[in-house]
Amino acid sequence: MDLAALEIFRTVVEAGGITRAAERLHRVQSNVTTRIRQLEQSLGVELFIRDGRRIVLTPAGQTLFDYACRILQLTEEARHAVQPSHPHGRLRIASMESTAASRLPHVLAAYHQRCPEVELELVTLPTRQALDALRRFEVDCAFVAEPLGDPELVSQPAFEEELVIVSSTGHRPIRTPADIERATLLAFESGCNYRTRFEQWYGQCGQGVGRMIQLGSYHAIVTCAAAGIGVAIVPRSVLALYRNLPQIGIHPLGETGRVTTVLAWHPSLGSAALRALADMLAPPLTDPLATPLADLPDTQQDSRAVA
Repeated sequence: MDLAALEIFRTVVEAGGITRAAERLHRVQSNVTTRIRQLEQSLGVELFIRDGRRIVLTPAGQTLFDYACRILQLTEEARHAVQPSHPHGRLRIASMESTAASRLPHVLAAYHQRCPEVELELVTLPTRQALDALRRFEVDCAFVAEPLGDPELVSQPAFEEELVIVSSTGHRPIRTPADIERATLLAFESGCNYRTRFEQWYGQCGQGVGRMIQLGSYHAIVTCAAAGIGVAIVPRSVLALYRNLPQIGIHPLGETGRVTTVLAWHPSLGSAALRALADMLAPPLTDPLATPLADLPDTQQDSRAVA
């Protein structure tokens, strides 16, 4: 018993006869008759009582008809469920903390309006851990900072960010690594792309960061920087989220601070829900949250650093 046979059987019942069923199915009448007989033989029961030109369902035929309708309906639902053209189902997203806070709220709100049948799940992870989760298929896609370093993954530019160094207001201007007075870095755990960038930038002075303090949020990082505990590298878009930004020094990194956040995924997970999200991000979004340097309060120092 296969789906084609059940479809023919259901059509014969609904059409009220072999001839009309053959017309609906665009088959010759003899083919329909043969398939019905084969179905009866495979089940070992008669499905129809034949009375001249008229056919009537037997009790077994009526039972099969009920099941056939349910089976074919489920088959159609399954076909639609895996169709790539319709965004639906669950979309599991991993994201850097900064992107989740400053970029994704508006994007995901718009996505939910456009694709209400998609169930969104979001988890925040540093870039390396997000990519690991992607490789283990624990998430469907990830917002991470370039470079990916994995040829098996595909990506699409999503956001352009500017990284700046933040410090206490009393810190002298930071233009090179040698200008940092206290070599203490306030950062997320190992695996954070921005932390790695800062360590590489600082390494230009020929020595590593003297001390590392790992913190779990940008709020803690900025507050500790304002207190003079150390310095940190932060996306400018995160600073723009503050209504009352702590008194801090802000030191741009020039081209070294330019970084692209990409949406990455494994080719085998390219669902309609994921493609709908990717379409919303093309072309890459610029930094509408960034506060112009001239608009920063006088209590915030802005020194131009060179790469």
